[in-house]
Amino acid sequence: MDITMTILGMAVITFLVKALIFILGDRVAFSVNVKKALDFVPVTVLTAIIVPMILSPHGKGLELSWHNPQLVAASVAALLCAVTRHQLLTIITGLVVFFFWQFVLS
Repeated sequence: MDITMTILGMAVITFLVKALIFILGDRVAFSVNVKKALDFVPVTVLTAIIVPMILSPHGKGLELSWHNPQLVAASVAALLCAVTRHQLLTIITGLVVFFFWQFVLS
């Protein structure tokens, strides 16, 4: 019952937030500082999702070793992105390194 109430509560809150944004639309003007802060939301949310998956892929504590294919691939991808700034190349290289490293370890 608690889980059901939690899910329903989250659904109501999400609906209300989205409904308010839809109803108010352009009538609400954000300050320059708020707009600047909102620009960072996608980056921070993505980081909050990805970093735990890289550092603790099995959910049993940090796996900071070369036996962690997620960590190896993410490190190579981050380095490549810093050097080249080429997104597609970074994604492809990260995937290739991940699957290769996973194949080598198994």
